[in-house]
Amino acid sequence: MTENVLMALSLTVMAGLSTGIGSVLAFFTSDTNTKFLSFALGFSAGVMIYVSFVEIFDKAQESLVSAMGDTLGNWTTVAAFFGGIGIIALIDKFIPQHGNPHEIKKVEDMKKEPTVIKEQSSLLKMGSFTALAITIHNFPEGIATFTSALQDPGLGIAIAVAVAIHNIPEGIAVSVPIYFATGNKKKAFKLSFLSGLAEPLGAIAAYLLLLPYLNDMMFGMIFAAVAGIMVFISLDELLPAAKKYDEAHLSIYGLIAGMGVMAMSLLLFI
Repeated sequence: MTENVLMALSLTVMAGLSTGIGSVLAFFTSDTNTKFLSFALGFSAGVMIYVSFVEIFDKAQESLVSAMGDTLGNWTTVAAFFGGIGIIALIDKFIPQHGNPHEIKKVEDMKKEPTVIKEQSSLLKMGSFTALAITIHNFPEGIATFTSALQDPGLGIAIAVAVAIHNIPEGIAVSVPIYFATGNKKKAFKLSFLSGLAEPLGAIAAYLLLLPYLNDMMFGMIFAAVAGIMVFISLDELLPAAKKYDEAHLSIYGLIAGMGVMAMSLLLFI
């Protein structure tokens, strides 16, 4: 296993396991820092949207045009981009609404005392569904982080950080209902932590199934699909979540800041 592969796997593990950070934060803080979360989620969306359109799509197009010629290469790039959107949209469609990771949970929700056994059972079911939903949702994110880091380590670091930021509230989304229902911090943390393992599993799947066939055409199609996945996640998940926490347009300031930081980092690596 080459040094680049090890680094790409390490970045994916770091991004995925940040769900555990969200779970820990939920246990040791009494209130949700809505200002920080709004800005951070907007920042993550800004990084993902900017890098998808400015860098990842461009690299995909360059590889596919090189392998297939101008006309077919350009059409294939666009098709793969919307194919990536279609994949992640289908994953979202088949996740039950009450288990969808886009549902926002606040830390202070855990402080409320459950009143009836039926409510506890419902919350336990909801938390378990949320853990499963996030596991499914994180698998393509793992592939995206891994392939990006493999091709361009600097780009991979930026994407891994953006993914890690948006995984923190997902960790809270798992741990809140589980702890609320059971009173068991260990169980809540375990499910939250395990849901994040889907990202390194996605990286391992990419390494075993895709890496042996990674020529210009395959790389271009994967990268274009990754761009589509990241744009969809940003528009469908990160920005709506940031707006729910929003105070005084902080999510938009975060979005612009994320784009600016990503732009500067790409310029510095030219």
